[in-house]
Amino acid sequence: MNLLAIETSTEACSVALVHGEEVIARSELAPRRHAELALPMADALLAEAGLGRHALDAIAVGRGPGAFTGVRLGVALAQGMALALDRPVVPVSSLAALALEAPQDQAAILAVIDARMGEIYAACYRHDDAGGLVALDEERICAPAALALPEAPAWNVVGSGWATYAEVLRGRLTGTLKHADGDRYPQARHVAELAVREYRAGRAVPPEQALPVYLRDKVALTLTEQGKA
Repeated sequence: MNLLAIETSTEACSVALVHGEEVIARSELAPRRHAELALPMADALLAEAGLGRHALDAIAVGRGPGAFTGVRLGVALAQGMALALDRPVVPVSSLAALALEAPQDQAAILAVIDARMGEIYAACYRHDDAGGLVALDEERICAPAALALPEAPAWNVVGSGWATYAEVLRGRLTGTLKHADGDRYPQARHVAELAVREYRAGRAVPPEQALPVYLRDKVALTLTEQGKA
């Protein structure tokens, strides 16, 4: 199959193309430049594979949670391209894509993104025997000190939330910390990997049903909360 994946929910902007059994990708850490980078990345991948857009079977997108503008942009790009091509969209959790940045072992995975405003986006997973993921709890937004985790003997932690709140999060773990990397971001190649499974399971949706997941209704501090009033 041919599937294009877009992931713009964090500081990293990435696009990946599944072409048969091959996956090629572009990724750049480029805050506030996603709008100018994503489509040229997609065109470059299609050109490298020798494909036109109409050869695509589906468009996949990291549907959040993450930065409001980045999530909205990624979903809008996926919807627009899918509508133009009359193709379905495969929405994928950005936290699940982030979890695939963790080592492939038996430890539980905490995927955690810095949500700003003193909060984190978090979800827990483990690898299954088929190379996919099993969710251990629900995606949520909370203060780091309020994070409740399932019981697990060992943990791998990935994501910018660790870079910002490592000491607090370390105290929330219910087992041994095996691995932690705060410099990991959701990547389109992992969105593509998860999306192929979803597509084959019949869980692609019409473009208008591919909705962003923000988890947070409030996207900015008031002046009072910023201490500027």
